[in-house]
Amino acid sequence: MHLVFKDQKQPDHELPDHVHDWHEIVYVYSGKGTFFIDQHFYEVQENDVFILPANTIHRAVPDSELPITSTALFFHPSTLIHTSFMRSFTFSRIFEESNREKIYRYSIPKGRKERLTKYLEEMDMEYDKSYVDSSETLLLLLHMLLLDLNRYCLKQQQENTFEFEPEWLKKSLLYIDQNLGDSLNLLTISNIAAVSPAHFSRIFKELIGLNVTEYVTTKRLILAKEKLLSTNDPIYTIANQCGYNSMPHFFRVFKNRFGITPKEFRKQKIPL
Repeated sequence: MHLVFKDQKQPDHELPDHVHDWHEIVYVYSGKGTFFIDQHFYEVQENDVFILPANTIHRAVPDSELPITSTALFFHPSTLIHTSFMRSFTFSRIFEESNREKIYRYSIPKGRKERLTKYLEEMDMEYDKSYVDSSETLLLLLHMLLLDLNRYCLKQQQENTFEFEPEWLKKSLLYIDQNLGDSLNLLTISNIAAVSPAHFSRIFKELIGLNVTEYVTTKRLILAKEKLLSTNDPIYTIANQCGYNSMPHFFRVFKNRFGITPKEFRKQKIPL
């Protein structure tokens, strides 16, 4: 578990489009900006909560005049406890729903802001004090926070996307997701979008933070990880389903990104 408490985001300090194996919760205190998550762009507003399931591509772009102040909480899915009377699914429900419904932004209901921010403040204090039982306290606070988010945020079903990106970009992102097993390159995708390759490449990199090749590779590797854990399909079948016709190339790309081979990853049974 890792907490970045009340950090002011500056455009020149933000990471490009990226992905990691940890769940992430971002609470926004103030400021403006945009957030790209999976296929969607969101306008960032005060009191927003962003739920980022593990292995979800995302990128924050703070406003240069009104930078975002937020707290980000990171934790691995395996952190969530599972006992005979406390089910891990109970706590991870908001991440499961966000991943399935492709809704990543929620607003804190009236009267619940103080409760949420109090959990985050107590977590920050535990990090500072480093008591002998701080790890256990942090885990309990995390579970209470998740239970509140499940109870008070999951009722929200409104569309939260920010309508500033070109329609052709939305169409392209959807096309990439639906055709990861096929040949995908700049020319093919720009033809689908009906814009010139040069214009497509420039706007894509500007808004998404990665070039087309990097983005497609990241999406393919995320899909490969999901299939390695959720199916018993042979690795060569999974490679083909993810757009890799060459097994050596697939193994090389996978190991370069994650430090282990697909076979080793599957054996470890690392939860997503």
